[in-house]
Amino acid sequence: MKNMKNYKTLIIASIILFTISSCDDGDSSIETDIKIPVSVTSLKEGSISRYIETTGTVYSSKEAVMKSELNGTYQLQTNPSTNRSFALGDFVKKGQVIIKLEDREFENNLQLESKKLNLEVSQNNLNKQQSLYDKGGVTLTELNNASIENVNAKYSYEDALIQQEKMSVRAPFDGVIVELPYHTNGVRVDQAQDMFKVMKFDRLLVDIKLPEKHLSEVEKNQLVHITNYNIARDTLVGRISQIAPVIDPESRTFQSVLEINNDRLLLRPGMFIKAAILSEKRDNTIVIPKETIISRQNGRVVFTVENGIASEKSIKTGLENQNNIEVIDGLKINDRLVIAGFETLRNKSKVSVIQ
Repeated sequence: MKNMKNYKTLIIASIILFTISSCDDGDSSIETDIKIPVSVTSLKEGSISRYIETTGTVYSSKEAVMKSELNGTYQLQTNPSTNRSFALGDFVKKGQVIIKLEDREFENNLQLESKKLNLEVSQNNLNKQQSLYDKGGVTLTELNNASIENVNAKYSYEDALIQQEKMSVRAPFDGVIVELPYHTNGVRVDQAQDMFKVMKFDRLLVDIKLPEKHLSEVEKNQLVHITNYNIARDTLVGRISQIAPVIDPESRTFQSVLEINNDRLLLRPGMFIKAAILSEKRDNTIVIPKETIISRQNGRVVFTVENGIASEKSIKTGLENQNNIEVIDGLKINDRLVIAGFETLRNKSKVSVIQ
């Protein structure tokens, strides 16, 4: 039993010594062969843009509320594009009759036909008097009297046409019906009642206020990128159309107006948008992610890799935006910049490049 106990003790001691030896060998290997895994990218020439970001609510470039100019019986017209009565959302063309007002008594009082005939008679009489005057058959006074009668007849007829035209409520420009108060066909409506509202929004406008520090950075026709959460996959193009020349002393801002090309009608009046005004752009320069930069007391540094060794590089930067920054000194084209794993690096650290 004693020998068996000594044998077990020897085995346990051997296992402990083997384990210690193995651990020593592993530590030695880690100390001599450790390499920090990093990801790198080879630097190429690129471009960088800086934007002034703001927000606003879009409104239509044209809108109008059409009212009844006369009393009359309401008759909503048929849209020839749909073969149905005009409705909200319908596209209309300039001059298209949307609503007619009927009033037989008013039309009779216009005496349109008789005034048209009177104009024809006065025109024939004027032509006759002109011919006679050329031959010496009438005096200048008689010719002038015929001219006055013709002018009066013309004004009388045109005034009747103007009054008749007021019975048709037309679209003032190409656009979309956005409001159409309900009236039953055949009911009488009074003068100055709202008939419909039309908007044109293939071109939209936005009022914005920018801090005064940006006054020197914006100018008319400057490019603007427009986004909205409803059209996350699309970016619309706009431009600055107006710039106020003064600063608001209370808010220290100046007003500008953005004009947006909305020919696909992706945006609608009243929508909230984000606008990014292109204030500066650089091409053919070195651009790196801002997150790869480490701040030191003596400046900014990044790490590059060559032959498996990481080198700390001091850099000078230029133009920057939310994600990227321009490097104007300290890096060159084809340098292999560490973009991941740089947090634990030191100058001359051994690295293992992984993709």
